[in-house]
Amino acid sequence: MSIRLRSALSAALLALACLLAPCGALAAWAAYDLADTGRYVSTMAPLAGDPAVQGAVADTVGAQVMDEVGDRPEVRPMRSAVGPYVHDAVRSFTRTETFRAAWDSANRALHDAVLHALRDDRERAVRVDLAPVTAQVKRRLTDQHMPLAARIPVEHTAVDVLPAQDLDRLRKGFHVLEVAGFWLPLTAVVFAVAGLAVAACRRRALTATGLGTALGGACLALAVAVGRRLTLADLPEAVHRPAAGAVYDALTTTLREASWLLVTVGLAVALAAWLSRFHRAVTPLPDLTVTIESPTGGPADHPSLTGTSGTA
Repeated sequence: MSIRLRSALSAALLALACLLAPCGALAAWAAYDLADTGRYVSTMAPLAGDPAVQGAVADTVGAQVMDEVGDRPEVRPMRSAVGPYVHDAVRSFTRTETFRAAWDSANRALHDAVLHALRDDRERAVRVDLAPVTAQVKRRLTDQHMPLAARIPVEHTAVDVLPAQDLDRLRKGFHVLEVAGFWLPLTAVVFAVAGLAVAACRRRALTATGLGTALGGACLALAVAVGRRLTLADLPEAVHRPAAGAVYDALTTTLREASWLLVTVGLAVALAAWLSRFHRAVTPLPDLTVTIESPTGGPADHPSLTGTSGTA
């Protein structure tokens, strides 16, 4: 194989490897990080103490409770007076350890329901039930002796998380990510090894691979930042954007770490390969001077192998 052909083949393989590296990181994050219930619950657990998330939960649950209460004729005239008490009670409840435990249980149940829906063929919406939280709020209001607190209905209030009409599209994408999460990173490594193996100048190829990997990691970090901006921009005004931003940041923590790892490793490899050229350039040649003794025991009258004439 000619040097030109080897260089072209190496460049193509290394370019594919650098392109697949960030795509593989994205697919692996979705397949192994988001799809793991234990990791998901651990990731979401700290958000129970986030003020923005607590405010969003207080507003959502408080509104659901007031909707149920407002349907009762005996409570409807006092709706405006009861509303602030309900909201304050829910917000107070979000600062307790009981809420943290309920938050973890709700996230675990929600994640299991979403995974079951994505791996099932039935078209049914994914819903979360707010009845356990409503029961806690009712108990807290009753302990505070708020009027009519005992009449708050604790009913199964289902909130749609994934509409049924969106499940088919999400299910197909999830199946693709499950396959790509394993094969894309493996393919990127194989292409990189093959490209370095056939390269005419491995040091130059290694430098290009490092720079390409760093560039791919930087593009992935940029994509995460742009995705956050677009996700929050598409939310309706009623949704708490700070809370949604906190959730987005928590879920993409591993992905951001992977992107900066690609940048760091890529730059380190490129720098090491670039510095190796100077190490080779300044490496001294071995001393080839050979002294031949004369029969009398002194140096012979012959020039040395380094080109320096002997002394007569």
